[in-house]
Amino acid sequence: MFTLDLGFWHYGIKYTSVTNATVLSNLTPVVVTAFAWIFLKQRPQALFLLAVAVAVGGAWMMAIGKGGGDHLVNPPLGNALSAMTAFWYALYFLALAEGRKRESASQLMFWSTVVGVPLLLAAALISREQILPTSLGGLGACIGLGLMHVAGQGSIAWAMGRLPTATASVVVLVQPVVAAWLGWMLFAESIGPLQAAGAGVALSGVVLAQWASRPRAA
Repeated sequence: MFTLDLGFWHYGIKYTSVTNATVLSNLTPVVVTAFAWIFLKQRPQALFLLAVAVAVGGAWMMAIGKGGGDHLVNPPLGNALSAMTAFWYALYFLALAEGRKRESASQLMFWSTVVGVPLLLAAALISREQILPTSLGGLGACIGLGLMHVAGQGSIAWAMGRLPTATASVVVLVQPVVAAWLGWMLFAESIGPLQAAGAGVALSGVVLAQWASRPRAA
């Protein structure tokens, strides 16, 4: 599942903007909340459902807002691939939640990497991708990606053992906001007024979800 998540997401980034790829791939809370409610018996409160709607609405505002750059190759294809990523990301979240009931975060990250690496390598070879970096900049990007993967996914796996599945899936919607800022800083991707407003709405939804998930006094 994580292999499909990474594969679809990285191809999405190739064809559309960093912001749109990150926003669409993080529309995961809808799938996760529904699945956790139906199959894991984690019934959400009405306020939490409102928080999910607000956060996803803000993310969608960022996706449809005027932004990006002239370098975009095929935005419709990239957006479609990124939206599909949300489905695989949701299944990955749910698998993590179940795994954290029995195993540590480090064990889950180790085995997901052991399984994922050969699958991603096979996909790259089939797609005739360049496997090894050909410049120092490319090597630095690969090293940075590896470090961010360990820190980011490791933190998510750690948190999954301490938060309800649906709550954790909403919290990661801070990613599109950070991605929009980094896309503007590093790749000159413009941020339109609607995207800026969407970032504020998405963050408000995240805060509301955290508040709604607080344990209530008896």
